[in-house]
Amino acid sequence: MRIMISADMEGATGVTWTDDVVPGTEQWQRFRRLFTGDVNACVAGLHAGGATDVLVNEAHSSQRNLLLEDLDPRARMLTGRHKPLSMMQGIDSGVDGVIFLGYHAGAGQDGVLAHTYLENSITGVWLDGEPASEGRLNAALAAEHGVPVLLVTGDDKACADAEGYAPRARRVAVKECVSRYAAICLPPERTAERIRTAAQAAMVHAGRGQPRPGGHRVEVEFDATHLALAASAVPTVEQIGPRRVGFDAPTMTEAMKAFKVVTAVAAAAIEGSYG
Repeated sequence: MRIMISADMEGATGVTWTDDVVPGTEQWQRFRRLFTGDVNACVAGLHAGGATDVLVNEAHSSQRNLLLEDLDPRARMLTGRHKPLSMMQGIDSGVDGVIFLGYHAGAGQDGVLAHTYLENSITGVWLDGEPASEGRLNAALAAEHGVPVLLVTGDDKACADAEGYAPRARRVAVKECVSRYAAICLPPERTAERIRTAAQAAMVHAGRGQPRPGGHRVEVEFDATHLALAASAVPTVEQIGPRRVGFDAPTMTEAMKAFKVVTAVAAAAIEGSYG
């Protein structure tokens, strides 16, 4: 059984504010260790449940956050940016299940550091008419390859979000959201045990199913009109409101590639204090 872990950082144990996840800060250096601890707990649980190979795909920001020297030696790690499928690179390699570790709620929703790809400038994303977090987008991509989502970890809001896009997945809340920048957190010893236990139990649902290909509609709303205008320069992307764009794609893979371009173009159009 080959399992992939898509490892994001905002939903990791103890993380509650910006400096915890921004590369180069003192707090980031501290939370890299806790983030790696969450991953190791998951790897241990997956192997206890029968996994024979675990690929960890770094999915946060620079995608160079986990400490390779501290990683469980039974795992392999895909690190670095500019991967064609970004957070989900490896989902098309024949894996039998995927873990969403350290995930968070989507843009415009309650949750610790809630966002979808861009930290502040995107105020909402919709997939086929449903509000879409990174988890929902990535779950649709996994479904296209017949790969089940086995486990989701993050704050309680991320776990509630997962009920909508992966109802059979196990969920582990490592913290309880109080506000965007505050949470009631469990210490690493306790979250590690919960993650390990859930990962082991989740392996009962591992195994590729029937791929679910098909077209999708994505809409993105920004906090400023010029970002929508900039994004509408991308071929197939149409400005459908002052701050909103939309596009159709024949597959979820193509939808995610287009979404990456839209977010990159919008990010490049942000200017200083005025956005």
